[in-house]
Amino acid sequence: MSALDVFSPKTRAWFEGAFEAPTPAQEQGWPAIASGKHTLIQAPTGSGKTLAAFLYGIDKLTASPGEGLRLLYVSPLKALNYDVERNLRGPLAGLDSDLRVAVRTGDTPQRDRAAMLREHPDILITTPESFYLLLTSRAREMLKSVETLILDEVHAVAGTKRGAHLALSVERLDRLVGTGTVPGTGHVQRIGLSATQRPMEEIGRFVSGGRPIELVDAGRAKELDLKVVIPLEDMREPGEGSSIWPSIYPEVLELVRQHRSTIVFVNNRRLAERIALRLNELANEGVEDEKRTEIARAHHGSLAREQRLEIEELLKKGEIPCLVATSSLELGIDMGAVDLVVQVESPKSVARGLQRVGRAGHELGAVSRGRIFPKYRADLLESAVVVERMKVGAIEETVIPRNPIDVLAQQIVAIAADTEISVDELHDLVRGAYNFADLSRVQLENVLDMLAGRYPSDEFAELRPRIVWDRTAGVIRGRSGARQLAVTNAGTIPDRGLFGVHLVDGGGRVGELDEEMVYEARAGQTFLLGASTWRIEEITRDRVLVSPAPGVPGLIPFWKGEGPGRPYELGEAIGKASRELAALPEKKALERLTEQHSLDEQAAQNLITFLNDQQDATGAVPSDRT
Repeated sequence: MSALDVFSPKTRAWFEGAFEAPTPAQEQGWPAIASGKHTLIQAPTGSGKTLAAFLYGIDKLTASPGEGLRLLYVSPLKALNYDVERNLRGPLAGLDSDLRVAVRTGDTPQRDRAAMLREHPDILITTPESFYLLLTSRAREMLKSVETLILDEVHAVAGTKRGAHLALSVERLDRLVGTGTVPGTGHVQRIGLSATQRPMEEIGRFVSGGRPIELVDAGRAKELDLKVVIPLEDMREPGEGSSIWPSIYPEVLELVRQHRSTIVFVNNRRLAERIALRLNELANEGVEDEKRTEIARAHHGSLAREQRLEIEELLKKGEIPCLVATSSLELGIDMGAVDLVVQVESPKSVARGLQRVGRAGHELGAVSRGRIFPKYRADLLESAVVVERMKVGAIEETVIPRNPIDVLAQQIVAIAADTEISVDELHDLVRGAYNFADLSRVQLENVLDMLAGRYPSDEFAELRPRIVWDRTAGVIRGRSGARQLAVTNAGTIPDRGLFGVHLVDGGGRVGELDEEMVYEARAGQTFLLGASTWRIEEITRDRVLVSPAPGVPGLIPFWKGEGPGRPYELGEAIGKASRELAALPEKKALERLTEQHSLDEQAAQNLITFLNDQQDATGAVPSDRT
């Protein structure tokens, strides 16, 4: 029996015409999805898991378009949503399907949101935060007909409070559909898509809320071609201006020139802007102005959607050889034929390293080529350990947060804003989410006490109660203004007080800047954003109005507090590696570093020198035991 047997003849014919054969994720995923059970598909980047999740739904819905919203797709990354919408056009056109697809994120214009409510799409693509807003507004009527929920990039949220918030929204959807008018419905089928994570069973429980789920593990390790590169002999004496950068830029430029398209990953937005600028300057040294070309563009979350899309399109068409990106390109955006990933500085976790390097050679079976450039000597040690663990697939264990009370309080206010609900029913609903499966009645009532205005001391007296708790009847309901409060404080992503950057002629949004940078800026100044220069025309209460200033030098902006943390497991592995390397004879240590850790010879020699210097200076190498 073929995995394609679950489809109608028309869909099967389209697939066979468009693809050679199903990928492992599709081969194993389709029978599980067709059975109607909750399903988790775990597979690496580029393994066709998004199509695995969508195609069965599209096939089923194409026979009866226009019967309301039945397939909901939620992804934690806005950029991914537009990518998915674009990739659905192929199968929809191939099947002559009349299904309507809509996207609802923070970037969606008001008129498009209103149109959606008037005429419901068949498929809606959204983010966790917009999903919560839909559930908490008039638009929730649209969600009552949902039959299938696709949760993409589960690995990016499962270990965070953002995931706990999403899990409660999913339980609210289940309850809403249970009260819907479609006979026989009541529970939405959940399809989770994840990059390789461990333990897989735990991720499955997160997706299903602890209910039975089919686990599809198509997580074949991709073949990796990895190297840690140090472009100078001695990191203690970097040379010009005592900085390693003048050595890194020419090496990265050389790699970009040797490949068709390259993504350079960095760990913060300022560095993305700075490297894109320097690569362009270096590439155009000694070139006349009219012959200058742009070889790199910056891509990060503080660029407006239009800017990001334009930059992604340039890379896909091969019109720009390099993007310098933060985690904005780490997830499953289909970047086409990227043939090299450069990581400047350690990626800070094995999972992130695999996710990023996996962007190169996106096709199934292609080799993923990655080059890591550490910035300083301790970073070289961390990079060496990350690479060794990437090669054996030793990704960090995902720990799912338990009972985050702040998330619970926000969702309770949102639930009570719409409807009166019994405390018993609320307790059942909340415990349906895996993060809150063991929430006791006492814990729940403590949260309700707080929301209803019963505080432990007078210090909190000025805080207004948000709900009414009728203890006699055992029900809660929202006070006036509860909905407004729930909607204006949606989600768990902190508001960083960023200023929007807009074109002065009303021509749209360019991106956003940190408020501290804006306070130091003045009209007439120029700055870089997306590796393009902009001149500040005016600064208002919450906006910076700009005009393009091509070719003019500009300040590199900064954003506060955005470096990723390091998982405990990796810290422990770094300590263990330091101890073992310090105990080996130098020749053996060098061998281990070049073979197991993929360091080039200069990098290996620099790392041994670093450990020896540490030993000489303090009498011990910091390790997992010292």
